[in-house]
Amino acid sequence: MLKSILVLTVVATSAFAEEPSVRPNDNLVLNGIPPIPVSIAEKTRKFTESRQAKFASWNPSTRTMLILTRFADTAQVHLVKMPGGERKQLTFFSDRVAQASFPQENTDYFVLSKDIGGNEFFQNYRFDLKSGDVTLLTDGKSRNSSGIWSHHGKLLAYSSSRRNGKDSDIYVIADATKETDHLVAQVNSPGWEPLDWALDEKTLLVMQEISINQTNLFLVDVDSGKMSQVNPVNAAEKVAYGAAAFSKDGKHLYLTSNQHSEFQRLGRLDLKTNAFAPLTGNINWNIELFSLSPDGAQLAFVTNEDGISRLYLLDTASDQYAQIAGLPDVVILAEVLRCPDFVLLAGSVRRSSFRSRLTHRMLDRAVPAIHPRR
Repeated sequence: MLKSILVLTVVATSAFAEEPSVRPNDNLVLNGIPPIPVSIAEKTRKFTESRQAKFASWNPSTRTMLILTRFADTAQVHLVKMPGGERKQLTFFSDRVAQASFPQENTDYFVLSKDIGGNEFFQNYRFDLKSGDVTLLTDGKSRNSSGIWSHHGKLLAYSSSRRNGKDSDIYVIADATKETDHLVAQVNSPGWEPLDWALDEKTLLVMQEISINQTNLFLVDVDSGKMSQVNPVNAAEKVAYGAAAFSKDGKHLYLTSNQHSEFQRLGRLDLKTNAFAPLTGNINWNIELFSLSPDGAQLAFVTNEDGISRLYLLDTASDQYAQIAGLPDVVILAEVLRCPDFVLLAGSVRRSSFRSRLTHRMLDRAVPAIHPRR
């Protein structure tokens, strides 16, 4: 009886050893770890592989949205027409799409950003909704930001290293037409990125990132390229600014800043005096995202409260704000962006993309919850 058991054990062990095993990365040194059979890796894949739907952009006229999600190996652009509606895949690249956005006017195209093979030299492309044609807008070699659209037009401002492969100069392209692409402002370092357009489309708000603890804000004249620093020059305190946007009257900036605080607070900066006035001083959590309504009357912002995102709505006339009730405990992963009339607000959460009807305090899911692949 004992011999039979021993023989069976040896046979089973031998068969197990002959099964193909997972080959670790060459940089990983294994010591005392037995080979891991491929069959075990396949069985655990559904617990280690998951995907998310990331909100990308509103269509300004139809209220449909672009999202980024994957059904295979890379995130691609999908179109969603209604809450709970099916996703229509628009792009089929071998590389992931990092961002996609519509202009702030009704168009039959959007602009997307992607790199090749994960090299992080992102390029911008025009995607034609009618034909599905994809046109390269940048030079195909430099590193480019995805850019920001002007509020009432089709001007896209972005940064690019194309001049010398290092410095992040500011460029503007009109109506996603390559022939209109031109240099606006030349800088002498990497880490520059446009944040917002003034409503008159004559001035850009641009950020210079020096480190995680220090950033500078500049106003750029689009016609002349002249730059003027907004925050104090050579200040004793190093300040990190996050999101920033022009007020509707162009006299102020709404921004997040850790000035005189250990938290990123939402505040208003007077462009004439450069004085910063915090608006959320009694919230001892970081303000991570915000979006201003087109009429400037309301501002939605997101806090990170002990790892959970909370959505608030602020009245810009009174500076009073209140939390939007009824939302689940989620983590908002991507930028909260507005529909043109601000009745609908969209963002990406850990489980799905959502859109919230602020006027009715109701939550509609535009994309079903994502579960691990089976």
